[in-house]
Amino acid sequence: MAFYTILFSPCGRTRRIAEILEREWKEEQRICIDLCDPQVTKSLPYFKEDDTCIIAMPSYGGRAPQTALQRLRVIQGNHASAILVCSYGNRAYEDTLLEMKECAQESGFVCRAAIAAVAEHSILHQYGAGRPDAQDTQELNVFARQIREHLEKDAACELQVTGNHPYKPYNGVPLKPSANQSCMQCGQCAAQCPVQAIPIKHPEKTDTDRCISCMRCIAVCPVHARSLNKLLLAVSVRKLHKACVTRKSNDLFL
Repeated sequence: MAFYTILFSPCGRTRRIAEILEREWKEEQRICIDLCDPQVTKSLPYFKEDDTCIIAMPSYGGRAPQTALQRLRVIQGNHASAILVCSYGNRAYEDTLLEMKECAQESGFVCRAAIAAVAEHSILHQYGAGRPDAQDTQELNVFARQIREHLEKDAACELQVTGNHPYKPYNGVPLKPSANQSCMQCGQCAAQCPVQAIPIKHPEKTDTDRCISCMRCIAVCPVHARSLNKLLLAVSVRKLHKACVTRKSNDLFL
């Protein structure tokens, strides 16, 4: 038996949640498959039925990131057990878990449990700021123990998660990072962009048609040369204030 984490975490917040959950399986061999890597599908492990996999990604506008799903579809699950984890920025996760579940099942995974957990919003950092925090960590540790006990019972019931058909429309957001004069052409943003929206030879530019607004380029820039339009950012803060201002819960599905 091996323990895998299949991860799409451009800014590292979903990774933090996955790492908290992973501790419950600390004695198992653990392998990470990074769906942010455009080349990830060229070298994939062979999954076995007794393997366990965390499949973790953020919710974008109540939907699963299509880039992550496209790469997940290439993986052959071979009836390995899947624990679905979606992080969301203290607004709502809507159809994300349902979309993840159906994609994972199409890839041959058996979905046994799911978690929706709050993480600091990747664009509007004041919402969900500092989460997962100590309270979240304690709760996620309890979730992980409950999931492990559930898996050990070998229950064969169908996992039920929230979500609706058809999935809610999501056409991305108009906020696209751009570089300022501080850009030193180091190329880290280009090398780490999950969708290769930043030219290697011109890292000060952004292909806005490719960009999925994941904010990884902002997170990895060593001189903070990448940012969003401040006016559009302020408008977004006001627009989402009512939906995001109160503390949202972490949810477990078994």
